[in-house]
Amino acid sequence: MDGREKLGLIAGNGRFPFLVLDAARAQGYDVVVAAIKEEASPEIASKGAASVHWLSLGELSKLIDTFKAEGVTRAVMAGQVKHKQIFSAIKPDWRLAKLLLSLGTRNTDSLLGAVAKVLGDEGIALESSTALLEPLLAKAGVLSKRAPSEEERKNIEYGRAVGRRLAEYDIGQTVVIAEAACVALEAMEGTDATIERAGQLMRSTEAGGSGGEDAGAGIGGGPSTLSRALTVVKIAKPKQDMRFDVPVIGVKTIETMMLAGASCLAVDAGRCLLLDGEATIHAADAAGIAVVAD
Repeated sequence: MDGREKLGLIAGNGRFPFLVLDAARAQGYDVVVAAIKEEASPEIASKGAASVHWLSLGELSKLIDTFKAEGVTRAVMAGQVKHKQIFSAIKPDWRLAKLLLSLGTRNTDSLLGAVAKVLGDEGIALESSTALLEPLLAKAGVLSKRAPSEEERKNIEYGRAVGRRLAEYDIGQTVVIAEAACVALEAMEGTDATIERAGQLMRSTEAGGSGGEDAGAGIGGGPSTLSRALTVVKIAKPKQDMRFDVPVIGVKTIETMMLAGASCLAVDAGRCLLLDGEATIHAADAAGIAVVAD
């Protein structure tokens, strides 16, 4: 090693960890990666980190011991860890088990906040990963070629009001709206799965006509006159901790919206990362999807 400052990277899934790793190296850090076996891509091992250590979800003591052995005193989290993993795949060590038992609720803020405190008590400060990626934070305004229509603006306004209340309880950050009606709310399944579910619900009402209670048709079994175009609203929490669970969108988000029949995406300016940068907006423009940050 050449004496450069070390930065720990706790890597989950997706492209987020790769972007943080590249940005940290460009800014002169030697990056020590703690890759979560159940989530991180194997490719992270070949991207120039000073060292890569593979840990299972739940091995909090091993994480701490690894960073201490490497001389890491500052760390960031990047990449999703699916919420359902907390209840299914996780096998907590004694330290994490003790932490879980101490929690009143097991939502993202309480769990990761507690992990951050444990790390801090051990001399490892958990910091905001977005500080390394400022250019990728959504800037205020219409980001796509097409601006939202009047109907989409109404959906956004309603979706933000609903989303703020949802986020207050740290349940999810995505709301899908059609004709000022809630079609889907995010919980543990994640943004893409929420959008997919909304698309499935819309398609299930298109046939119109078996005449049953759940047919979703208009009077007399005919097709509904309601618009099937979906508006996706992804918001930050009222007191968003930028160290973890930061709202993120990318090309995959746009592709999922296309398949679901969504025509508009709204995010919070300055508090949502566009992981693929311009590629995300180019994909939206190609699909005729309006993207706006307020």
